[in-house]
Amino acid sequence: MSVIKISHPTKKISTRIRIPGSKSESNRALILNALSGNQLKLQNLSTARDTQNLVSLLASNHKTIDVIDAGTSMRFLTAYYAATNQSKILTGSERMQQRPIAPLVTALKQLGFNIQYLGNEGNAPIEIIPINLENIAGEASIEGNVSSQFITALLLIAPFLPKGLKLNFTTELTSRPYIELTLTMLKHFGVQYQWVDNSITIQNTKLTAQTYDVGGDWSSASYWYTIAFLADDAEIMIDGLKNDWAQGDQVVADWAKRFGVTTQYNNDGALLKKVKAEYPLMMKLNFSDNPDLAQTFAVFFASAGITANFTGIDSLKLKETDRIAALKAELAKTNMHFDFSDMYEFYQLKGKLELPNEAIQTYNDHRMALSFAPLGLIGPIEIENPDVVNKSYPEFWSDLKLAGFEIQ
Repeated sequence: MSVIKISHPTKKISTRIRIPGSKSESNRALILNALSGNQLKLQNLSTARDTQNLVSLLASNHKTIDVIDAGTSMRFLTAYYAATNQSKILTGSERMQQRPIAPLVTALKQLGFNIQYLGNEGNAPIEIIPINLENIAGEASIEGNVSSQFITALLLIAPFLPKGLKLNFTTELTSRPYIELTLTMLKHFGVQYQWVDNSITIQNTKLTAQTYDVGGDWSSASYWYTIAFLADDAEIMIDGLKNDWAQGDQVVADWAKRFGVTTQYNNDGALLKKVKAEYPLMMKLNFSDNPDLAQTFAVFFASAGITANFTGIDSLKLKETDRIAALKAELAKTNMHFDFSDMYEFYQLKGKLELPNEAIQTYNDHRMALSFAPLGLIGPIEIENPDVVNKSYPEFWSDLKLAGFEIQ
């Protein structure tokens, strides 16, 4: 397995980069475009491997669709193929076949779709069998504390169902910003919705808008906030970032401000600056709405020796890898402890960071590589399997070089 070594000779950052288009927005837009008969004009689509693979899969005529390790594609395509009455088998990598699909399949079956498990109950591979769409019901229920991608998959097909959809949540919602992003995008295309108490209702609707400009990816931008924080001096212009709060991970700008990383917006994007600031050495953060930021801030806080209590991260166990176990193992290499407290029911990060003598493993998880790479500003650090960043941010290593990092 390949390994790279990352370092920075001056710890001063002055650079201008263009962040990839949002993977979350791109993948939603691609499904809506396919559902509308490819009538939309999509601009600034993400260069992420997951998005480019979704483009290919949507154009494929094959009976069996292999999403590899793309959870978004598995969830969105399951609903898409059902709503478009296609005969398909969906499968993926070994890890993908371990990740749950049952909540989405159950909801689709409530509507009247015919979906069968071909292996273990509740997991891929699954087969979608065509039916008479006129018999599809207009109401289903789903747990709100499951992956927001299950809910989004249902909301994306809702305007195209004969009776529309009333989706009821049987538990409290988590990852709410991702659901709000979906609804914001639907509204852009002329789809109205009613969100009353624990139900979202969407009528059968024809899309009106014809174009969509994908915003820069705030999840990818989060790693540059760690870089700005760790630098002695930093000015980082990130083209493509929008100050519209469509993406929930934009909260990184607020969270980082208290640690001396400011954000100034202009027509091109956002300018990050390092300023002097006194910050707390004890933090509590709830990641229920922003689970993709948990790894970023685990390394962010570790680099500053901040004791931090994390809640709302249980969903990380079901991602590309068990991200909690991965963080615990790799942070331990840096002399940081990341443990669950039964008494207080949070994960606590504490210790004094020391750069490891061995490479950081990525566990085939792009966010492990992206989160730990900024530590190269403290001193040389090695990262295994660097190509894993292609899943969401293919230009990351070249952007680091533009910022003066040395990568061997």
